Amino acid sequence: MIGLIGKSLLIGILVSAPMGPIGILCIQRTLNKGRWHGFITGLGAALSDVLYAAITSLALGFVGSFVESNHTLLQLFGSLVLGGFGYYIYKSNPVRNIQKAQERRLSYAQDFISAFLLTFSNVLIVLLYIGLFARFGFVKSEYTVWTIMLGVFCIGMGAVIWWFVITHVIAKLRKWFNIRGIWLMNRIVGTIIIVLSILGLLSVVFSSYFHIPLLQIY
Repeated sequence: MIGLIGKSLLIGILVSAPMGPIGILCIQRTLNKGRWHGFITGLGAALSDVLYAAITSLALGFVGSFVESNHTLLQLFGSLVLGGFGYYIYKSNPVRNIQKAQERRLSYAQDFISAFLLTFSNVLIVLLYIGLFARFGFVKSEYTVWTIMLGVFCIGMGAVIWWFVITHVIAKLRKWFNIRGIWLMNRIVGTIIIVLSILGLLSVVFSSYFHIPLLQIY
């Protein structure tokens, strides 16, 4: 149970951390309107992430026997997806998404709803969740519905923790926070995801072909 909670929190952070459109929007609102506007924006994105996590886990639950019988193959697929995603994040230029701040000041509710809709419109996040779930063994036949629900809740908590921390850091360092800081953050996140992918591939190879449980984290 502790392992599931830890993996779920990590998944929530990994999904939220890359500086895509929603990340840039969160930073913009933090710098221009204050920390809590940025945090509420992150909460809207977190709700969307939780919904997609629930949808993906439910879909994988329906094919539980397939997941169980192809565990190694799915782990390999998940590691490759993570590697590709990490490389994309590493090479992407989030600075291009920065726009001038809007004149009209949005309410907290508008911040939340706009962030939710922007994040929910990105249906490709399902592919990322499939890769992460396969990589970290999130869906297993022995897990009950309540266990999966706990995992989905912890994914949401991981996302909330990320947005709480990042908006706090940005608000504290707003005088020193610049375009290079955003670029560097993406490089760091991309590198971490690529490293996790490589560790996953090594784990699959050594455990499947050499029967050595190297770096086994399931």
